[in-house]
Amino acid sequence: MKVLKIVGALVVVPIVTGCASTEFAPERTIALRWQRLVTEAGETCDRCGSTQEEVRVGAAVLRRCLQPLGMKVTLEETPMSPEACARDISQSNRVFVNDRPLADWLGGTVGMSACARCCEKLGENVQCRTVTVGGQTFETIPAVLIIRAGLLAAEASLASAATQKPCCPE
Repeated sequence: MKVLKIVGALVVVPIVTGCASTEFAPERTIALRWQRLVTEAGETCDRCGSTQEEVRVGAAVLRRCLQPLGMKVTLEETPMSPEACARDISQSNRVFVNDRPLADWLGGTVGMSACARCCEKLGENVQCRTVTVGGQTFETIPAVLIIRAGLLAAEASLASAATQKPCCPE
């Protein structure tokens, strides 16, 4: 419901204030990038597998919400080899929105917790990425956080465009 209120505000406020233009600015893109461990056999851990479903749902919702504003949403899924993960496991199961980490958009923090499946895949004890937002810690990144960060990025993009070229005469 909060998502709909934010999207509604992005659409309604310019109309109510009389600054709505029937012409959209050139297409803007909200670029989602998610990186995670993938073995040579194409397998990943349960945490990353669940996040994969969530990031795809989040991208689909953002596409539907932002399309009327002339905004495009892209999703890049970047696999990381077991060797790359072994060098720096904190880079796995990481989401970026317009090249900015998800936790930064949401005022969250990043932590680590034991991940049994990654331990199996990498052959050692592994602490994998967690994200804490609003006092709640997530091992799987839920779609609602991805949507919220995407909407904040959309708002920033629209605000930036408004300061560059006002739509109302002085």
